Amino acid sequence: MAALRHLAGATHNHRIAANSSSLFDLQRPPPCLAAARPLSLAPLRSRFTRLYALSSNDIKVGFNLEVDGAPWKILEFLHVKPGKGAAFVRTKMRNYITGNTVEKTFRAGSTIQEASISKETKQFTYKDGSQFVFMDLTSFEESRLNESDVGDRQKWLKEGMDCTLLYWNGRIIDFDLPITVRLTVTETDPGQGDSAQGGTKPATLETGAVVNVPSFVDVGDDVLIDSRTGQYMSRA
Repeated sequence: MAALRHLAGATHNHRIAANSSSLFDLQRPPPCLAAARPLSLAPLRSRFTRLYALSSNDIKVGFNLEVDGAPWKILEFLHVKPGKGAAFVRTKMRNYITGNTVEKTFRAGSTIQEASISKETKQFTYKDGSQFVFMDLTSFEESRLNESDVGDRQKWLKEGMDCTLLYWNGRIIDFDLPITVRLTVTETDPGQGDSAQGGTKPATLETGAVVNVPSFVDVGDDVLIDSRTGQYMSRA
């Protein structure tokens, strides 16, 4: 009788242990899931650069728009509201491809298309004949601009200067100089000391450009020039 009770107890304990093991296995995730890690999802970026239409009311100086399949840059604009008739925007704009400048009028509120122009920073490295060579300092790829495309801006362009090249449909259409350029004075009348008195004099810079500088500026001085206006700003 005692043997039967012992056997029954052992069987009961075995069932409890088996049930406990089964419950534990149910609570524990399978090895394949336990090893899995949460997915890291990169944030989604919109495929659209703009969620609204542009109108002629958005026009401003420097704005790039596409007209008749060509890129143009707004040079001047004026919003006009006549006493009679509809309002309009009068503009003066330059064709990036041909260099032609025209005047064009847009009806106020009319839809316009912004030109898809990208920008890349490249360093002016040297001049090769009538071409100016710019280099990407990462890939060392060279890009070239004709002297006619650079125009009068070459008088502020110095080797080693970082510039911004503008691309449209995969081709270079223009470039921007730094707003402030640093150049060395190579020729001018002797300086008169750091005088508080006024007075200016012409000075020739290392690029050949001639600017008016204060009388205290001397040969060998580095000066800061506003490349947009060609005006002296200060000594560097």
